[in-house]
Amino acid sequence: MTDIEIASTVKLKPITETAKKLGIDPEVIELYGKYKAKLPLDLIQPARMQGKHLILVSAISPTPAGEGKTTISIGLTEGLNRIGKKTTVVLREPSLGPVFGIKGGATGGGYSQVLPMEDINLHFTGDFNAIEKAHNLLAALIDNNIQSKTSSLGLDPRTVTWKRVMDMNDRSLRHIIVGLGGTSSGIPRETGFDITAASEIMAILCLSESFMDLKERLGNIFIGYTYDKRPLYARDLKAHGAMAALLKDAIKPNLVQTIEGNPAIIHGGPFANIAQGTNSVLATKMGLSLSDFVVTEAGFGFDLGAEKFFDIKCVKAGLNPSAVVLVATIRALKYHGGVKVENLKEENTAALRKGIENLEKHVENMKKFNICPIVALNKFVTDTDAEIQIVADKCKELGVPMEVAEVWAKGGEGAEKLAILAAKVAEQCVCKLKPLYEWSWDIEKKIETIAKEIYGAAAIDYTAQAKSDLKKIIALGLDKLPVCIAKTQKSLSDNPKLLGRPKDFVVTVRQIEIAAGAGFVIPITGEIMRMPGLPEKPAAENIDIDEQGHITGLF
Repeated sequence: MTDIEIASTVKLKPITETAKKLGIDPEVIELYGKYKAKLPLDLIQPARMQGKHLILVSAISPTPAGEGKTTISIGLTEGLNRIGKKTTVVLREPSLGPVFGIKGGATGGGYSQVLPMEDINLHFTGDFNAIEKAHNLLAALIDNNIQSKTSSLGLDPRTVTWKRVMDMNDRSLRHIIVGLGGTSSGIPRETGFDITAASEIMAILCLSESFMDLKERLGNIFIGYTYDKRPLYARDLKAHGAMAALLKDAIKPNLVQTIEGNPAIIHGGPFANIAQGTNSVLATKMGLSLSDFVVTEAGFGFDLGAEKFFDIKCVKAGLNPSAVVLVATIRALKYHGGVKVENLKEENTAALRKGIENLEKHVENMKKFNICPIVALNKFVTDTDAEIQIVADKCKELGVPMEVAEVWAKGGEGAEKLAILAAKVAEQCVCKLKPLYEWSWDIEKKIETIAKEIYGAAAIDYTAQAKSDLKKIIALGLDKLPVCIAKTQKSLSDNPKLLGRPKDFVVTVRQIEIAAGAGFVIPITGEIMRMPGLPEKPAAENIDIDEQGHITGLF
């Protein structure tokens, strides 16, 4: 059965029942139909977060074979609830770009899903739409001010880096010219579109902790320089109030349910290869206020989402995970060992032993943060006993506990052993998170530390553009912000072709963008695109709807 066929067999409970399971009075939630709701921010109570356990789920370097990080996160949540631990899974919202592009949906799979999967994968509660509108409002105000003869701030259009966004993969919009059509249509200038998940507004929403914090961060967005070299921010355009108003509902976390009827909070959706790659601080703290355990995830591999989760989100929000689960699959490890996708179902212990170096590096990285690590082997039917034993032996050698999980086929039942292990590690863990770097360090030292310690780079190279950007950041007094490195998710290096555990490579920083509102700077490495294109055969071709309104083809 497909994911959507499995989901269609589940009788959903009214979301009011899910709220009751968390001890929430159904009268206080904001309903979006029968099965979705917004949670008011006053449910977050720091006093109730004390003694709760936060479990982060990350993964080895992603491959076309898929690792099932979200599926494991949901399955682990089901398993923890089965063994008597009151647990909520807290996830990011899917972007329509991947849904209609290569990846498809992002609500788990098989018997380990969050529901209603069609709604969550499509428009959900409108958060992405609100973020898009707030972002594009600022873009419109910028161009309007450039055009204005009476209220112009003297903004030099050549210095504006703020693009427009839309939640779709559309390569033709990466580079455009606006303002054509005569003097009444604006001042012509080069700009473009990013995907909504790459918007600084998305990053801001996910790091804000109140309406006032949100508004202040929106006002801090850097937009460019005046002709006399004075920096301008969104607050100078008086844009932040209206932008915050557009986000008044989007800032509230969303409540849905898992296949087994357990609570799921889904909120925000920044990508980890271009932003911080984790759900909102508010959603995480909401879960910790309402449950004994919270299972959350960080996008792509540990080198991206997890590093940013620890060094940016946890430091900013004062979070301390009790355990970290690293998801791996036999298929993905064989891919890192050189096996082509079409041959991954065949046993190949030699390739597995070679590719397992990728797992080894990620485990080493986990330990650098002084956290309590676990490896979850997401089992597929093609995995052989010999292959599983190789992974088990390697984990034993590395001194990290491992458990096999079968959550796609068995849901929570297939994660009970993993849940027992995760609960034991979380409850016994006495480790205190140790960030990789101090925010007060120089930017170059922060970049070098991440690149050498986490990626395994031998050296860092800066282009002339990156060096110029660095001088600008220092002049603006933003050099003490954390760094959110944009890098390919396909490799530990900045070259997607270098699989496994590459060594002796140089990371090239092409430019460094400012995200003053979000509160970090973005060193861009390699060929990172913030507006993806659709593949040769988009997932959209498989999606359809019948006369009864039933959607098919989402996965």
